[in-house]
This record gives sequence, C-alpha cells and structure tokens, in this order.
Amino acid sequence: MPSDNPRLTVLPAGRTEPRDRPTLLLTGGSGVLGRALIDELAPDYDLLCLRRNTPLRDPRVRELQGDLVAPRLGLSPLAWHELALRVDVVLHSAAETNWRVPPENITHTNVRGADNVLDLAARADAPLYLMSTAFVANTPTDEDRRRFPGAAAYLDSKSRAEQMTREAGVPGVIVRPSVVMGDSTTGRIAGQQGLTKTIGSMVLGQVPVLPGAPEARIDMVPQDYVARAVGSLVRGGVGGGEYWLTAGREAVELREVADVCADVAVRHGLPRPQRPRLIPVEAVHRLLLPMLEGTALPASVRRRLEHYAELLLVFQRELPFDTSLGEPHCGTRLTRADLRAALVRNAESWAEDRAGLLSRHRAAAATPAEVAS
Repeated sequence: MPSDNPRLTVLPAGRTEPRDRPTLLLTGGSGVLGRALIDELAPDYDLLCLRRNTPLRDPRVRELQGDLVAPRLGLSPLAWHELALRVDVVLHSAAETNWRVPPENITHTNVRGADNVLDLAARADAPLYLMSTAFVANTPTDEDRRRFPGAAAYLDSKSRAEQMTREAGVPGVIVRPSVVMGDSTTGRIAGQQGLTKTIGSMVLGQVPVLPGAPEARIDMVPQDYVARAVGSLVRGGVGGGEYWLTAGREAVELREVADVCADVAVRHGLPRPQRPRLIPVEAVHRLLLPMLEGTALPASVRRRLEHYAELLLVFQRELPFDTSLGEPHCGTRLTRADLRAALVRNAESWAEDRAGLLSRHRAAAATPAEVAS
C-alpha cells in the first residue's frame, strides 16, 4: 500500500526501508535549544523534525508536518503507524515557553504534548528523552500563582510532564537544563528570550533595578554544553534517570553579569551604564510588586519591571543546583571562567547584531555634550 506521507516510506510486510543510521524524532527543532540539538545530533542520526507551520529549511533534517497536541500528532493513522515503525529514539524539546499566553494554553501544550510523544515512544518501543527545566525545583507559592500565572503554569506543566514520563512504563530520561544562553564560543542564539533581552537592556543601561542581592547567582548554561550533554546521553544509550544540566556552584553572580554588560557597552562606544540597583527578594515582594499594582507607571516601564519580578520564580530560589555535567555520558562540566567567557560572548553577539541600535544610543548620548560645546 502506498504511503500517504511522502517523507516516510513503508516496504511490503510493514518493514521500513533499510537504514544505515538510527532515526531520531525531534520536537521543537526550530526553538533556541532545538537548533543546537540538530547541530549536535545530525552527524549520527537521521533526524525527523516534527513541526506545525514554520519550515526549518535545514538540509540535515527531514520535516514532518503535524501538531504536537492533536491526536496521533496530527498525522493520519497510516502515517502514525509508519512513524512508529521508523523511529528509534524520541527527543521531546518542544514546549510553550511564552509566559504571556493564557495559563491554560501553556498547560494544554506542555502536558498534552508530553502525553502524545510518550504514546509514540511506547508504540515505537523507543526511549524518550524529555527536555524539562531545572526550575521545577522551585514550587510556586499561592502568591506566585496570583501574580505570575503564566510562569507558574509553565513550571507546573513541566513537573506534570516529568511525572507522566516516570509513570509511562517506557525507557524515559528526564533532562533539566537551567537558563539556556547562546553558544559559548560565538554567543549566537536562535531567538531572543528572557536572558538575552535582559542582557541587551543592561548593555543599554535600561535596567534600573534587579531582584536579588549582589552575591545572588544566576544559573545559566550555554546551549552547546546542553546539546553536548544530551547527545552524550542519547549516543550512550542511557535509558533512564534524571540529569541536571546546570552551572551548580560555578554559577556567576548577579553583579558579575552587570559588570560584563557594562564593559561591553563601553567597548561599543556607549556611556558606562550604572549598575542596576539590586533589591533583596523580600523587598521586591514587599515594595516593588505592590508599587506596580498601585501606581500609574508608563506601560513600557511597568512591563519591564513585571518581567524582572517574574524572573524571581526561576532565578532566586534553591540555588545553587546540583549538576550532572561531567558525569559519565553527560557532557562537560563548566567552570566559572567558562561561564564568564560565554557571558561576554553572548553580550558581544547581542551588541554586534544591533549595530544600528547602538549607533542611535551613541548619538543620543553625545547630543547634550555637542550642544554644550
């Protein structure tokens, strides 16, 4: 019977076409971490990437159009059957990470998506590698859920997906990266996210306050270190366990992040920005958040402060994490020097990509002096 999916070929008697390499199904290939995972895994696996709308346009992968939350991943019964016959490994990296969408949408995408890929892994008799987050260690309080429903829904949905993986009865590996930053060498990252935006705002001197004490640590890991650890787990045939891909005790301090951003600003001709005022976490809850609710701040300022306050859920609790990096089949352990160098490259990459924006800020900074002269 001919296939109704041109990317999957079934031979007579239900046998798949001969293959030299195992096939890995990757969800979330277009995301920040997904791109790094493709770089890591493409040399050793035939990669099938499930995507809904936006094509990846990467010659190293074969794309499978579907829907993560639909029954059978949005595939026809025959295509679903063919996929189960073909797949040897499932790596689930897709998730709803936008905390601004309705909380019920976050829960639906992340929980239903995990359920569907677990179903496929069971049918394919394939191990599942679930990309979770290290910040499941931070259980949101009732106050967190009231103030930050999107972030709380994200953490809850990741915890539920982990529990489903433990109970599914298939070989399941839970991988928990902390905040993923750009590549450690190039600083490049596929898309802007919370950390990247915060670094950029600090370079421009647009961050007057940040939650946390000067010695507070920001646990972040370059995307290539995360991808390398995942690749080691997959290639090593690890079929169970929970792995923390974190900086651990090597995590950089908040004041170091501010100093790196200030140095980058100066190198690109901007005035040295003032170091953000670091507000203790308890003061944020007692003073800053009530101020947001009770004053008529400009919308842009309000959004920025709300964003920084929301980061409390992931940046300021239960640190330092343990780390599995450097353990057998789990990549390379990071040093403080590695992390600081990666942070510099991330900030420099942000600045290099926004030469026009920096030129406008330089001109704006120079105008008062020119008038005075």
